[in-house]
Amino acid sequence: MLWEKPQPVDVPEEDAFLVPVQVKELPGRGMGVIATNDIQRGELVLREKPLFVVPNRVSMSPGAVLLSSLATLSPRQRESYYNLSYVNFPAGIPPGTDAYNEELALAIFQTNAVSAGSQGVGIFPRMARLNHGCSRAFNVVYTWRDDEGVLVVHALKPIKQGEELLTTYTDTKRPRHVRRQFLREHYGFECQCSVCSLPDDLSARSDERLTGMADLYTQFSSWQHEHVSGKEAIAAAIAIWRLGEEEGYWSERGQLAADVAHIAAAHSDVSAVREWAALAKQWYAYELGADSAQAQEMGRIVGQPQLHAAWGTRRRESVGGPEPWMSAA
Repeated sequence: MLWEKPQPVDVPEEDAFLVPVQVKELPGRGMGVIATNDIQRGELVLREKPLFVVPNRVSMSPGAVLLSSLATLSPRQRESYYNLSYVNFPAGIPPGTDAYNEELALAIFQTNAVSAGSQGVGIFPRMARLNHGCSRAFNVVYTWRDDEGVLVVHALKPIKQGEELLTTYTDTKRPRHVRRQFLREHYGFECQCSVCSLPDDLSARSDERLTGMADLYTQFSSWQHEHVSGKEAIAAAIAIWRLGEEEGYWSERGQLAADVAHIAAAHSDVSAVREWAALAKQWYAYELGADSAQAQEMGRIVGQPQLHAAWGTRRRESVGGPEPWMSAA
């Protein structure tokens, strides 16, 4: 069956968002989401169930799986799927054929799908309206809640009225030319976000900070193989945080602080566990929501550090807490 390009939906897309926004066509960029009021850091922007989820392993062709999933949807739901943009559609396939229908469904899915945790990969039409920004340019982050079967989007930074809500499609702790190449190949656009549009000298400095963060993450993660001490790992984490502050890259701070709390617990440093877990709770609340399992778990660890699963698994060592400026950020 051939799915014709649908007409615009008669229900405003912004009605699905939990903050005041406008979903509209942006010159040269397709659809985008614009704040119509100020949005506070940590505010819940969107809570969305998937149209459908494709398991990580399927027994028939991906296109056939998608057409089968689409056939179970209501007309309005199918319309929201076929209204999504897509790239990398193969040339030369005659319209109206089974091959055309499968490839169209597949191109839309590959362009817009995101992880749905253990369930597989899902389609979220409202979240898909969020455009991409690199490094400090993106201001909202999304995460999948496996226990609830929903994707949630939170404001990573304060967003002013009139600003576009931007998420990130990839790990942007890479140089500009590498980011742009990835985005061209996978999403079909040349990134012109505020970071990619920097003059060459400022872009080079940004690239140094971002690659420096990536290198420090490698050093930090080597603690698990006992290549660095607890103190050395914590020093790397603080250096990551400092470079992120200079760059304006605030993402992943909850996870980083939680990982440091893990290291502090392994080395039986009670005060350090409390301080890093409190910092993790703060940033998890911004990125994932104060009601997230991660934020609540860090709150539990603040109260009883010895309950951390890693407690006492390495030799005792005083690793130290976060620097004062980090908690104020």
